[in-house]
Amino acid sequence: MTVPDSHNETPPGEPPASDMLAGRVVARVFALTDVGRSREHNEDTYLVAELETGSALDFDLGYHEITADAHGLLFLVADGMGGAASGELASSMAGALVLEELRQQWSEAPPSGQRFAEALRDATVHANTRIHQHARENPEHRGMGTTATVAGLLRDTLFVVQVGDSRAYLIREGQARQLTKDQSLMQRLVEAGELTPEEAEVSDRRNIILQALGPEAHVTVDITHQQLRRGDLLLLCSDGLSGLVKGDEMAVLATRYPDVRALCRELVALANSRGGPDNITVIAVQFEGEGLEHSLITDRVGYHAFPLAGTLNDHTREAVVMTPVDPVRSIRSDPTPRYGTKPPTREELRDAYAKRPTPVDVPLVGATPPVLEERKRALMPVYLTLGVAAVAALVWTAWQLYRG
Repeated sequence: MTVPDSHNETPPGEPPASDMLAGRVVARVFALTDVGRSREHNEDTYLVAELETGSALDFDLGYHEITADAHGLLFLVADGMGGAASGELASSMAGALVLEELRQQWSEAPPSGQRFAEALRDATVHANTRIHQHARENPEHRGMGTTATVAGLLRDTLFVVQVGDSRAYLIREGQARQLTKDQSLMQRLVEAGELTPEEAEVSDRRNIILQALGPEAHVTVDITHQQLRRGDLLLLCSDGLSGLVKGDEMAVLATRYPDVRALCRELVALANSRGGPDNITVIAVQFEGEGLEHSLITDRVGYHAFPLAGTLNDHTREAVVMTPVDPVRSIRSDPTPRYGTKPPTREELRDAYAKRPTPVDVPLVGATPPVLEERKRALMPVYLTLGVAAVAALVWTAWQLYRG
């Protein structure tokens, strides 16, 4: 169990001691997915469900207002990869399998916060096992995978399981904070101080992710938690939205469009106005009710790790190593340009590329020298090809200058 924050003496997800929080939490929720302007198929999936009944909600007729039950609520966004049929299947399997496993784990007694987090972890790991098994048994789906951002609400606490680079944001009092960390090469380089966030945004390798559900037999999830306050807005989205619309822009639109239906539609429309090169999916959830306190000046909003065995924040063992899976599967075929339609200049890309190391230079906690050497050997043909191309470019440039 985590150590409570100084401003919150109640462990995450546990019944609050104060009588002020005796009421329930009300969630107004809407979800929307769009194929975008460049793709023929939609490989994204969303799912919203009440965990006590196990029923998934349909948003074709409008938004839902839900009073959270004792077993909590589930919100999920998944972004499939591996080609249309495989990507669609992987993301839809992720939603169905996570919900199915959560429902099977519950007894009649409501879960504690610790048990809830463990159930979310186990359900996501189970989904990975099933998707990977399906790909092994069906060669036509080899390489299928999906990101997954899985948010579970229990009482006044949100738990978020992360695999890949879909995202969760919390907007409070006009400010957006990212609750998740991308499991991507660029995020690793930024954390290592090798790249600035601005350089990572324009990198041609920004879509290399370090984990997904399905490509590998084992996955190690990240779990975070956030205590909610009255009026908080949760946004879950695929990178078809977050790659084109900044968090600050999401917060501005959330203030301008307080209705969750209008907000989702405006966010999707904005991403499409900037090219819509990828599928776009968003879930918007507004939290109200007597079960939530009003926000405090001492509140901390953002990435708060929930230390749990078998996760990236497991403090009982050595740090888990995340390395890119097979490049064909870890590099998406439809990378989303970051933030708007204006592409980076050739000079900006060249400078950004020159300042970042190759994948084998990234500090990998626990990686052994033989592993690094094997990766260097695997990448040697790529280096040779780039070298030959560079020499050819120099020769061509010299020839043009000589002719001129």
